[in-house]
Amino acid sequence: MANASVLYACPNFTANAVRFIDVISSQPDVRLGLISQEPANLLLPHIQQRLAAFRQVSDVFHPDTLTRAALSLEKEMGGTVHGIMGAVESLQVAIAIVRERMGIPGMLPETVLNFRDKQRMKDLFRQAGIPCARSSKVTDRRQAHEFAEACGYSVVVKPPDGAGSLTTFCVSTPAELDAALNQMPNGEILLEEFVIGQEHAFDTFSLNGQPLYHSIAQYYPNPLEVMREPWIQWQVVTPREVDAPQYDDIRALAFRALEVLGMQTGVSHLEWFRRPDGSIAISEVAARPPGAQFMTLTGRAADFDAVQAWARLVIFGEFTPPQRQYAAGAAYLRGQGRGRVQAVHGLDIVEREVGHLITDFKIPQIGQEAHGHYEGEGFIIVRHPDTEVVRQALSRIVSVVRVYLG
Repeated sequence: MANASVLYACPNFTANAVRFIDVISSQPDVRLGLISQEPANLLLPHIQQRLAAFRQVSDVFHPDTLTRAALSLEKEMGGTVHGIMGAVESLQVAIAIVRERMGIPGMLPETVLNFRDKQRMKDLFRQAGIPCARSSKVTDRRQAHEFAEACGYSVVVKPPDGAGSLTTFCVSTPAELDAALNQMPNGEILLEEFVIGQEHAFDTFSLNGQPLYHSIAQYYPNPLEVMREPWIQWQVVTPREVDAPQYDDIRALAFRALEVLGMQTGVSHLEWFRRPDGSIAISEVAARPPGAQFMTLTGRAADFDAVQAWARLVIFGEFTPPQRQYAAGAAYLRGQGRGRVQAVHGLDIVEREVGHLITDFKIPQIGQEAHGHYEGEGFIIVRHPDTEVVRQALSRIVSVVRVYLG
């Protein structure tokens, strides 16, 4: 297919969105139409110049608004739209509705809902015998307390279509449950068994339902623990040995989970736990590229551009599995205190001791407002052929770097 016309949708121009837009628009055989709630002049000039067309909308999440913008772009770009893409989790259903209405190839709403509705997802898992946490979708406090008492504390409280951990709470008492419910939006709420174990991710590149390449990430510690303890700086390690026998069980279960949910072509992000007894519980799966620099980690471990690979895979069905050569890892630089960044200490030590391992970084800037998220205010990515060297480097980084807020 020559000069494919493709649409990309995003609410605003976050660093992640800009990276994706930049990569897709730079493909010589792609004409990119962009839909966003922010004006295009916020993008760098060279990216603006590469756009074939642009529409600013008031609500990119509304399927009718998104459809009108997509139809308008299709007309302006003068031909059939070959694909519509987006990496924001909460946009996936609206994008799928546009596909269905306009006859654009890709996953349709019924399949996308398997990934977005976490209770529906777990029902499918249980029917297929895939191990996952006990869960229940509730609509009032009485149902919430009944589930918590039957399941036993602790339990996790989150929206059925949530993503990330900002609106996710782990509660250990009825009073904590009530406090969490007070912070949830009205409507349905998902309660889950709190799984004790080491949390991981399993990211897969798939073509027509067939997994072509995968990457595993280990979390240190689990994100919910990071959110509970504001002093913790999160670490993620992508080990080199993802094809080792120790991962045979999750590899089989992850591929089965993707099959059950109906994953077709694209990148998926699956989160899972290794319990203390060695068993597995799959948490949830998203049918879009992961955030938090995971695509960078995947790419650094095998010396390829994972974002470009995703774009080529979704648009043209092209993907050549790379050879994994390294372990990679990220240390997320999280501010201590509240307010804006006042100082960053320890970077000189990091540069001296592990600077030769660093591939990417974002250093918190003085005056920058704290995000209040487990990803923190910046990151440092390292890689090395030996996974243990990466683990030790990350441990050293979070032990000496301090980001002070005030």
